Amino acid sequence: MHHARLPRLALALLLCSLFAASTLAQDAKPGVQPDGTVTAPAASIPYSTFASPQARAFFPRMLAEGAKAPPLNAPIAASRAFYDRMNSARVARMEKLYPVQTHRDTIAGVGVDVVLPAQGVAPANRHRVLLNLHGGAFLWGAHSGALVESIPVASLGRIEVIAVDYRLGPEHVFPAASVDVEKVYRELLKTHRPEQIGIYGCSAGGILTGEAVARFITDKLPVPGAIGMFCGALTDLGGDSAYVAPLLNGQGVPAQPLGLAAIPYFRGADPRDPLVQPGLSPALLAKFPPVLLITGTRDMALSSVVHSNELLRQAGVPTELRVWEGMWHSFFSDPELPESRQAYAAIVTFFGKRLAR
Repeated sequence: MHHARLPRLALALLLCSLFAASTLAQDAKPGVQPDGTVTAPAASIPYSTFASPQARAFFPRMLAEGAKAPPLNAPIAASRAFYDRMNSARVARMEKLYPVQTHRDTIAGVGVDVVLPAQGVAPANRHRVLLNLHGGAFLWGAHSGALVESIPVASLGRIEVIAVDYRLGPEHVFPAASVDVEKVYRELLKTHRPEQIGIYGCSAGGILTGEAVARFITDKLPVPGAIGMFCGALTDLGGDSAYVAPLLNGQGVPAQPLGLAAIPYFRGADPRDPLVQPGLSPALLAKFPPVLLITGTRDMALSSVVHSNELLRQAGVPTELRVWEGMWHSFFSDPELPESRQAYAAIVTFFGKRLAR
């Protein structure tokens, strides 16, 4: 994590992906080492021809903005302020496209943002509710980042979304966030059947979604009706995309993938604990509800998400895997892209189909 090619956890968490063009402009033929490692000289990799024109135009600006992020060793207040400014600007853009009503509240002692569609909750969703677990490396993203993930889903789906303000690192460490999610979930179980509750999150929130469900199962709580894990996996980062995505996003190939151990929230946690990596326990996965997985071909988490999908399917869990060409980590945080609109529609359709009325 501290090598020169990945100087910013923030940028790495915002971006990434796997597939490069089939023909690359290279000065010489690549080499293959006995362990399968491929070495190659410098290459020029065009942006995907399958992505939308809007995404092509936005991609360089997105990278330039991410490069302004404070370094990992910056004071946490500086990082939180940076992402709050970024996400607050996104919220303002989203509210023009997706009208909602929001208010702060507390559930079981945990702060939440409640997001309701301005046009009212649809009759079919009167007894349904979604919990959003925001992204942000388990370090930032509270409130404004949660609204970014909640507004389009609440508005398009005409459903109540409750974004959980779970405890963050570095002040708190695992399993603080999972404990907070469980507190809110237990309270919702007093007014909703479990099959009427959905949970979803992006990046760190996607990871936390899997960890929270693993905790519910361990604590013998009924699982929710369905969950969504977006740009976050049931295992640590790894696979091809952990190396190729940074390259495709202008960072170069890292010496090693960015892993959970580099995130302050997981300081002292056992990486083999299934409550940290539920994908390590097939027995635990077999009890998971249906899962929607979303990623993009320039997302560093792509390989881990695809692997998680396969682990779930092997465990007999119904899954839906959606991969958007040319898209980076948390691409749907920017609402103007056609790919973002497609992702919102996929989320709304999935929960509409899977949750009980």
